[in-house]
Amino acid sequence: MPEAPTMSEWPLKRCVFFDRDGIVNEAPASGYVLRWEDFRLQPAFIESLRVVRRCCYEAVIVTNQRCIARGLVDRSVVDMIHFRLRERLRHEYDLDVLDILVCPHDEGQCECRKPKPGLLVEAARRHGIELKCSWMVGDQDRDIEAGRRAGCRTIRVGGGSGTADVEVAVIEDLPGALERALCSQTARLQHKGEKCQ
Repeated sequence: MPEAPTMSEWPLKRCVFFDRDGIVNEAPASGYVLRWEDFRLQPAFIESLRVVRRCCYEAVIVTNQRCIARGLVDRSVVDMIHFRLRERLRHEYDLDVLDILVCPHDEGQCECRKPKPGLLVEAARRHGIELKCSWMVGDQDRDIEAGRRAGCRTIRVGGGSGTADVEVAVIEDLPGALERALCSQTARLQHKGEKCQ
């Protein structure tokens, strides 16, 4: 297998975008995580972050949280949950994500709510991410559509409409599928002598 390049060898960052509820943490039965005590980190996400780091990609979480618009929780509480998530990743696992972007709006109120690609486009603008060399991982059709509209390849967890580039039956299979996808892309680009495609 070709040796993974260092980040400095690429003109723009390559990224794996992760949906939050159902991928990063267990999907809450109530539909929303309204406090840190209800946030259940998925072991498969931790392993997926390790894959991302080994393959010299960045990781960004992109999440719809219309519970903010509906007045169920303050934005400051959601931000605190994400702060504590990153603290836990750093202190317990020596891992981190580049950013966490949140759409706080309800349907039809913005350009950032998935399936629109606004969160991914904003992350690319902020951090110099090459979207066409990046991946979107999610468990809903809206995640896959947002990834496609942004120009990313896609991985769908839990099955679905068959529109994703890679389909993964259960979350436990995500790290292996992600590693195969990223290593294959890296090998293909190195073979062609390209920075991106």
